[in-house]
Amino acid sequence: MMLLDGNEHDSVGASRRVGPQRVILILANSGSISPSLVDAVEREFPWTRIEQVETLAAACAVFAYPVALILVDRALMRKAEAEATELLRIHPHALTAVIEPYDKVLVTSLTDVVRSPLIRSVLPMDLRLDVWLSIMRLLLCGGQYLPPTLILESKLRHQKAPAYADNGIAQTPTVAALTTRESQILGMVSHGLQNKLIAAECGLSEHTVKIHLHHIIRKLGVHNRTEAAAHFRNLHDSSRAMNEN
Repeated sequence: MMLLDGNEHDSVGASRRVGPQRVILILANSGSISPSLVDAVEREFPWTRIEQVETLAAACAVFAYPVALILVDRALMRKAEAEATELLRIHPHALTAVIEPYDKVLVTSLTDVVRSPLIRSVLPMDLRLDVWLSIMRLLLCGGQYLPPTLILESKLRHQKAPAYADNGIAQTPTVAALTTRESQILGMVSHGLQNKLIAAECGLSEHTVKIHLHHIIRKLGVHNRTEAAAHFRNLHDSSRAMNEN
């Protein structure tokens, strides 16, 4: 084994030290993220720098390094989605996750994620630090994360919401008749994504995506993907209108 002298060791050590190369952008109200958590992230990922902002205007700024990840406070999610086009234009390589305070009580639903033009992951803040940092590592590597609680609740809702009434009289078909994967694909179709992009996003083949679309069209009682997407958007608009009232 060859030993390095002191000068050579210092030189190698300096070359291995990694300074900030990417930004983790946190869009949250003041005090939402503790300084100790910020310190933990920067120690775990020394190649990142945390930038915390409270407004969309500040989030749409150009930073010293490219933004790799955007974390959005749940309270600011709708405002961020309204500016999704601008955020993605300025930070084209960034993935976005919504911050949830608790793992067991989630405000964000799977449907919210599927329909969102911006959000792709949900990040609970009450997990053990080592687990939380592992999720952060996944997100920084380009992966996506959804809490098991969110997926389970979505499956239970679909199981409890039949497409037809118990008396056998056909009702207007809804997305409740779709599986979780079909709902995800339909949401992407409604955002204008083509089969090739949907396949890449879901880790499926284009042939499998076509099969899912065939089932979606049949279950919704429509004629093509355009009508299915319109049906999806209409239901979304109606649901939002009821919630606002």
